[in-house]
Amino acid sequence: MQYRQLGQGLEVSALGLGCMSMSSAYGPAAEPQAMIKLIRSAHDLGVTHFDTAEAYGPFANEQLVGEALQPIRHQVVLATKFGFDIDLATGERRGGTNSRPEHIRAVCDAALQRLRTDYIDLFYQHRVDPAVPIEDVAGAVKDLIAAGKVKHFGLSEASVQTLRRAHAIQPLTAVQSEYSLFWRGPEAELLPTLQELGIGFVPFSPLGAGFLTGKIDETTQFDASDFRNSVPRFAPAARKANMALVEVIKAVAAGKNATPAQVALAWLLAQTPWIAPIPGTTKLHRLQENLGALDLVLADAELKAITDQIARIEVQGARLPEAVLKMTNL
Repeated sequence: MQYRQLGQGLEVSALGLGCMSMSSAYGPAAEPQAMIKLIRSAHDLGVTHFDTAEAYGPFANEQLVGEALQPIRHQVVLATKFGFDIDLATGERRGGTNSRPEHIRAVCDAALQRLRTDYIDLFYQHRVDPAVPIEDVAGAVKDLIAAGKVKHFGLSEASVQTLRRAHAIQPLTAVQSEYSLFWRGPEAELLPTLQELGIGFVPFSPLGAGFLTGKIDETTQFDASDFRNSVPRFAPAARKANMALVEVIKAVAAGKNATPAQVALAWLLAQTPWIAPIPGTTKLHRLQENLGALDLVLADAELKAITDQIARIEVQGARLPEAVLKMTNL
C-alpha cells in the first residue's frame, strides 16, 4: 500500500474506502455481515482510511463501520460527518442543514457511540449551513479537538472563501468534494487554494458514481431507490452522449492492460501528491480492482493525452439534482 499525507500531517492510504453505498444511495442496503467482512478485507489489503457519515442511513452506516473497525480501531483513520438536520433520537430527516454548535456537539457524541470509539479522526461538515457562520462551526470543532473527541477538521463541498475563513479558526486537514474525469470542477479554484494552504483533498465519486468503470451505458436499469435515477447526468440520453468520455478511458486501459476504473483512479492520483480518493464498493473484486490502480503508472504524455481528449468532450447533464446542488457551497 502507498500512503499520502493530508493536511496537519494526517497520513492515510492513497486510496480509502467510501462506505456510503453499503447502506444507502445506490439501491437497497447490502447485507451487514458481508459488508463488515469487506471492510476488514480492505484493511487486510492495506486500506487505512474509511469514510462514513451520520446521514448514510441515517445512522446505519456509522453503526456498520463502527462494528467492522472496532477490533482494529487504532490502526485506521475514521472519518465521519455532521451538518444535516437529522433528529438524533429518531433518525428523522427534517430537511436542510444544521450546524449550530450545540448540534455539532450532540452529533459528535452520538457518532462516538455508534462508531464504538472515543475519538473521531476526521470530522467533516457535510454541507455548509448558510444560517451559521463558518467561524462558529470551526470554533465548535476546535473545542471538540481540545476535548480529545476529534483529531482533525474537514469540510465537504465548500467554497474557497468558506474554507479560508474556517481554516483561519481551526486549521483544516481535508476538503472533500466530487472530482473525477467525469467532473473536473475543483481544478479551477479549489485545488490551487488547497495547495496554497496545505490542506489535503479527498475526492468522493472518483469513478463518477460508477460511470467511469465502463459497466454502465444508456440501457442500464437502476434500482428504483438508486439516487442516480434523479441525476441529470445519468438520464439515458445523457449517458449515451457521455459514453464518448468512457471510450477515451477504455482505449487507454486496453493499451495498459488495465481496467477503465484503474485508469480513472490512476489519473486522479497523479494530479497531486496530497489527494486521497475514496471509491466505494460493496464487492471484494471491485475493491481489489480499484487498489490495482496504485500499481498503474501513467506517463506524463499519457496523462496529458487523457486530459486533452476529455477536455474536448462536453459532458451532458448536471452532476447532481438541482435541489442537491443548491445545498453545495461552491
